Amino acid sequence: MKKNYIIAISLLATSFVYAQENEKNIDGVEIIHARTKVAKEREEFKKHAQSTEIISDYEINRNNPAFIEQSLNTMAGVQVEKRSQLGGQRIILRGYGNDQKFNNWGIKMYWNNIPLTGADGVTILDDVNFGLINHIDVIKGPAATLYGGGTGGVVRFYTKPETKKGTSISQQFNTGSFGLFQTSTSATNVGENHSITANYNHIGSDGYRPHGKSIKNFYNVNGEIKLNENQKLTLLASHGNSLEQISGQISFDDYYNGIDNGNFAYIRRNAKTKFITTRVGLGHIWNITKNLSNNTTLFYTGTTSDRIAAGAYETYSAPNYGFRSVFNFNKEWEDFRSQTEFGVEIQHSRSLISNYRFKSVKINEEPVLRPIYDGSYFKYLNNQSNYFAVEKLTYKPWGVMFLAGLSLNQISYNRNDMFAIPGLFVINGKDMYGKNLSFDKKFDLVATPHFALQKTWKDQIFNLSYSEGYNAPTSATAFISGLNETNDNLLAEKAKMWDFSIQGLLANTSIDYQVSLFNINIKDKLTQLRGTMNNAEQTPYSYWANTGDQDNKGLEMSLGYVYKPNNFFISKIQPFASYTYNDFKYSKFNTFLKEHGQTAGVMNYNDKNVVGVPKTKISLGVDFDTNFGLYWQNTYNYMGSVYTDFANENKVKSFGLLNSKIGYKHSFNKFDVDVFVIGNNLTNQINYTFMFYGNSINDTDQDNQYNDSSIYTDVNPGPNKAYFFTGFNVKYNF
Repeated sequence: MKKNYIIAISLLATSFVYAQENEKNIDGVEIIHARTKVAKEREEFKKHAQSTEIISDYEINRNNPAFIEQSLNTMAGVQVEKRSQLGGQRIILRGYGNDQKFNNWGIKMYWNNIPLTGADGVTILDDVNFGLINHIDVIKGPAATLYGGGTGGVVRFYTKPETKKGTSISQQFNTGSFGLFQTSTSATNVGENHSITANYNHIGSDGYRPHGKSIKNFYNVNGEIKLNENQKLTLLASHGNSLEQISGQISFDDYYNGIDNGNFAYIRRNAKTKFITTRVGLGHIWNITKNLSNNTTLFYTGTTSDRIAAGAYETYSAPNYGFRSVFNFNKEWEDFRSQTEFGVEIQHSRSLISNYRFKSVKINEEPVLRPIYDGSYFKYLNNQSNYFAVEKLTYKPWGVMFLAGLSLNQISYNRNDMFAIPGLFVINGKDMYGKNLSFDKKFDLVATPHFALQKTWKDQIFNLSYSEGYNAPTSATAFISGLNETNDNLLAEKAKMWDFSIQGLLANTSIDYQVSLFNINIKDKLTQLRGTMNNAEQTPYSYWANTGDQDNKGLEMSLGYVYKPNNFFISKIQPFASYTYNDFKYSKFNTFLKEHGQTAGVMNYNDKNVVGVPKTKISLGVDFDTNFGLYWQNTYNYMGSVYTDFANENKVKSFGLLNSKIGYKHSFNKFDVDVFVIGNNLTNQINYTFMFYGNSINDTDQDNQYNDSSIYTDVNPGPNKAYFFTGFNVKYNF
């Protein structure tokens, strides 16, 4: 770790050496030579006063935008896993977010101003049309002051409206390996006071794994309407239908040998995730006075789903609705500038969830569901509210800004057991259900502060911040489905982070860099554990517990450069690099092994490495643009080795993926054309896309092909051979 701090100090010293001699207001820096994303990235860094990076439309289109992990994984401190070819994405920020087997938890996510994270704190990304995303902000570490609960941070996806006036239609098409067929059709009209785009997107693929088909259809409308000089309306409406077949996990022996037959326990049950989602956000932006403005969004998301896994069949229906309103008040006098931001975000959801359990049967028999009373049927009411205020006071002559912020956050939920109706399951005079798992839970109001000191020196921005976050147990984690028992003694976990970050420009703004040193302490860590049911089959189940503390110390660096040679062929060369070093350890960390529903032993994992997070992660890239429209983009992502178990006994090998895109862009008459070929994993590396971690590993099932409890089946492999796509984008401007 020492050498990494030396590297950071050296880079800091370099920034002072190369900085321009004449100090100037950072807001007045003309960023004309650096990468296109830099201006917006500096703006977001100054706004949030903690480590913040963005991905622009350029970075998203380095690969197929539907594979959002390809662009996000180039960012320092960010990992993205996925359970199927186009679904089951799980985003991990600074080592946080891989604690549960499915979905996202502890990281807040938005699409424009609409929360993708529901009132229950869970985020599902299968129903997001990533083909329409043209900008991503990532705020690393606890960011609860502005965004409510979130131990890991915040990811904000944007679909920004078109600004070029006129009417246009565009067609995008991709095809290639694994039977991919992808088409996207858009129509856009931009006038003096409006911008509206309608889009239809279809993606279909047979998948690279057995039983790995993906089919997605999206219908979207987005845009804005200017009401007058001071007011405008924004709209984002999306309807999606997503189906992802699930192949299941395989053994590590098969993984390393390049063998992928899927997991028979999943395939025999036709495992899948199916989501139908309608999402609408209507916003109003109002410049009330010269100094005061407001941005308010009313949102609604309605989701129904069917999810089949090796052990259960679940149906789900949930409307989620609420609003987010943010006021900004700016005032300048003499040498000072005051920027005040305050607001509220409130969400409610009402969900119905039924869960039916499968019996374990012999390998040649058809899957059978247990009696309905062995499952569950719940009606949930989830509520989440966040109230926040942030004050930034700047002393302009020194370029020094002090930030102080506070948010008040509360979450509550009510569960009504729909099976606990007297007499519903009485058979031969015996109540076969015999319980009532209804309960109410309301967590205490939690205050999370954020303090920062920011200094602008020439083209460099220095930031020292302290922030807190929290993550309350959800209504799902407060219930042990395998035992049909409540688990309502869980505590909310809390995080405290110190972050020292520098963002700067060198060499006449053609080189941009970021460096971050951070320390995050997570207390009362919520962890998914594993137990065994007391029945003849010794069926495994998972449950949640507060296991102790986790200390995350790390270093993140990124660097980009734009070089414009003076020759007739090459117009631009853009290399970039990002480096992540993680020293993440457990402290005061104990797990409880449950057999037959009883505690059978306590294991201590103090000073063990946090599961699923590599010590080192590196991304490298270089792009070439020519004066004739040809371009060549190259990316290499290296993922260091990780441990999957708390005892650090199972270590999964590192891998590096080389991707390349060659294309031709040209505009003629009224047409804009982009034709390209993409090649991924060009060096044929064995790699994974998703794993189970911690005490919930060893996902054995008597119906899979391994039939040996000592064989871990916890890894979802990625394509281990090179694969290719080709496509084109055509836009006609009327």
